Amino acid sequence: QVQLQASGGGLVQAGGSLRLSCAASRRTLSNNGVGWFRQAPGKEREIVAAINWDGGSTSYTDSVKGRFTISREKGKSTVYLQMDSLKPEDTAVYYCAASRGAFASTDIATYTYWGQGTLVTVSS
Repeated sequence: QVQLQASGGGLVQAGGSLRLSCAASRRTLSNNGVGWFRQAPGKEREIVAAINWDGGSTSYTDSVKGRFTISREKGKSTVYLQMDSLKPEDTAVYYCAASRGAFASTDIATYTYWGQGTLVTVSS
């Protein structure tokens, strides 16, 4: 099974920025929708943002709209999450995952290829 590698997390002060990257283990995942998820300790994993196969359609959870931007280049397997105006409540492990299909989705059940995640910590 193919897995995705998330990177770019770290410790940042509130109001700062981070850019997360998600790299697939093989090029064929460039045809799949990709989502970013996050999970804080003791809490359920939740969708943050999603993007379809060519970057033409995106979706965001309400709490990050206007602050986070998901992007990709058409035909490539690397997906980015630009995180601006970070808040302490954004602190979590961030995961990227790919769907079997080509579409952006907010349903975690549609994602079958996962990475191990990268930790984002936002201090006040």
